[in-house]
Amino acid sequence: MLKLLVAVAFMFGAAAAGNFSKDVTVTWGNGNGKILNGGQLVSLSLDKSTGSGFESNDQFLFGRFDVQMKLVPNNSAGTVTTFFMSSQGNAHDEIDLEFLGNSSGQPYTLHTNVFAKGVGGREQQFRLWFDPTVAFHTYTILWNSQRIIILVDNKPVRVFINYEAKGIPFPNTQPMKVYASLWNADDWATQGGTVKTNWTLAPFTAYYSNYNANGCVVSGSGNSCANSTVGNQAWQTQGLDANGRNWIRLVQSKYMIYNYCTDAKRFPNSTFPSECKLPRF
Repeated sequence: MLKLLVAVAFMFGAAAAGNFSKDVTVTWGNGNGKILNGGQLVSLSLDKSTGSGFESNDQFLFGRFDVQMKLVPNNSAGTVTTFFMSSQGNAHDEIDLEFLGNSSGQPYTLHTNVFAKGVGGREQQFRLWFDPTVAFHTYTILWNSQRIIILVDNKPVRVFINYEAKGIPFPNTQPMKVYASLWNADDWATQGGTVKTNWTLAPFTAYYSNYNANGCVVSGSGNSCANSTVGNQAWQTQGLDANGRNWIRLVQSKYMIYNYCTDAKRFPNSTFPSECKLPRF
């Protein structure tokens, strides 16, 4: 099956990596978050007292955001490792990648969600088709004015299209920062909260490398994409071609374990959100 997946993969190019020391700030964790190797690596740790996290120094309105991650190995039940974007305020926008820990021998779950104008509830979950704790893998949020694409190892796993013209909110006006964190959520993260964090195994540690934020930086002086040398980049209009659509159909049929658009218990009598009735990509 893996050979088949690779054969139909749709590849997206990534820009050169940035430097954590210049691009992000560790904002919480009482020393559990560390920038290492001259800015090439971040370690985030979780113990019984606290997790840890960092955020980007810049805020963006659209862009492509890549990072490589190596997740907590062995028994990581109850832990959540994240890479996401968010604006501020009650009516905030947010694009989530959350990696839900597991008991030894069980697969990680990639939990994704999109908030627009303060409204979320657009969850899709996937089992990863590899062990994300053995080596670094690349995770990407591509966000332009037409769509959001979430990629794993440069392969699309989810698309959220801008249907604002049909009355469906889409994140396109509020600048967002990039965030990453490792925290405890054993009330829900592993098998619905039935498997708790084993604190005798703490500290739990995840690693981040090869971070790159290639986007429109918003600051008091304006938007960097107004500069002609920054504009007209591939990510600004990027979508899926036939190979990309084939890949995403395959990964969603084989590895998706939850889709809010098919949850009849949550949305009885076919009262699914409006975007669920429109083309997915």
